[in-house]
Amino acid sequence: MFEQLGLIGCGLMGGSFALALKKAGLVKRVVGYSKSPSTTDRARQLGVIDIEAPSALLAAAGADIVLLAVPVAATESTLKAIKHLVTPQMLLMDVGSTKADVVQAARRALRDQIGSFVPAHPITGREVSGVEHADVDLYTGRQVILTPTERTLTAQLHRAEEVWRALGCHVSSMSPEAHDASFAAVSHLPHMLAFAMISGITAQPNADELLALAGPGFRDFTRIAASDPKMWRDILRANRDEVLAQSRVFKQALQTLEEAIQADNDQALEDLITLASHTRAHWRMGAPRKHKDH
Repeated sequence: MFEQLGLIGCGLMGGSFALALKKAGLVKRVVGYSKSPSTTDRARQLGVIDIEAPSALLAAAGADIVLLAVPVAATESTLKAIKHLVTPQMLLMDVGSTKADVVQAARRALRDQIGSFVPAHPITGREVSGVEHADVDLYTGRQVILTPTERTLTAQLHRAEEVWRALGCHVSSMSPEAHDASFAAVSHLPHMLAFAMISGITAQPNADELLALAGPGFRDFTRIAASDPKMWRDILRANRDEVLAQSRVFKQALQTLEEAIQADNDQALEDLITLASHTRAHWRMGAPRKHKDH
């Protein structure tokens, strides 16, 4: 049980965390701050937070657990703003989609206080944002990846694991670098492809006619293209090297398909589709990772 959650960023992710923590009976009160005062006010009206704070520093004051639910580009400035209130007893986490940049920002901002920080990435979200979409069950059954630094206090890492598990999450840990390489492949590149797909269609003179003909397959493939532009701008920039590496892998796979079509090689084309179809048919979200021996 925590006395007070300091919530910095009262949007979808932060708001859902506050609601889930309350539902689980893990926190007595929530003090929230958002850059936009209207967002903080709305969060209070909806019961997401109990008290509005006029600054990140005052949201963290008196808190024994603090969650940063801000754009990854704002991590360093936010941590600097609350640095003087961070103690070894405070559990400090974020929910950013990239981790190497977040850890570097934390090292610069927190310095000797970095032991309280447990970087976290819940594998969940929606293409809509805002506190009005906060969902008490957003994290239920989802994976949460923790990327502790070499200076993260063991006690705080264990507390972070306990919190997320209490919210119904499957918790695992990996290095920030391994995290960013992995999610460039399975999250960041897919978003970039969805953005590119929509952009390619809208650039054509008959875009409206094409979109009018689109069905469920198009809907499912492009759903994530409706995601928050500023957030995904920051994610793609923060993880640029890994995203571009995965983009090159994709281009090679696409070229292989194109060559089979160009050569009228039906067997090669069918084999490529069969492999992809089999892999997707047997994939299950949240299945345990297979660890390879090195």
